[in-house]
Amino acid sequence: MKALATETIVVSLCYLVASYAAFEILMPIQKSFFPGIGGDASLLFLPHGVKVLASWLLGWRASIALFPGVFLVFVSFAGMGVFECHRIAAILIAVLVPPAVFHLVKILGWDLSPASGRKPRWASIMTVGFLISIVSSVLSNLVFGNAPKEYFAYLIGDIFGLFFLSLILMFLFRAMRSRSSA
Repeated sequence: MKALATETIVVSLCYLVASYAAFEILMPIQKSFFPGIGGDASLLFLPHGVKVLASWLLGWRASIALFPGVFLVFVSFAGMGVFECHRIAAILIAVLVPPAVFHLVKILGWDLSPASGRKPRWASIMTVGFLISIVSSVLSNLVFGNAPKEYFAYLIGDIFGLFFLSLILMFLFRAMRSRSSA
């Protein structure tokens, strides 16, 4: 139980930081360069990377670990409107789809679960992240009744967010390893 609490704090905190970066730093820059993209679609949505990597590492536990962070982000946008049916559905999509897709590909024989001695297959994780983005984008946009144009903006943001978050983490971990070996 203590491990789950720690995972939840770490993952939700990462989700909150990534969301803050996406909505408070990157979105204003995006709106100045791409004013035609409306709504809340970020072309560099780092929280998708958090959802994918948490789901890859934690499996179904990621749903629990993501929930507080996802819920708080929805509260920051909707206030008490967070309890409206379409927002509750969107929260459930955000926390359930990523581990469900990883579970589905595992059932289909494509086990990407982290295991000791086995190197992560980043291209495969990115591919599953793309699948997660497609499913999440379609379901979320249906729930909110968005135009098809929005689907592609969400898809682009998810893919770039996963790619750049993975790149940032790769450089961070590489720097940490080189610092510890020095």
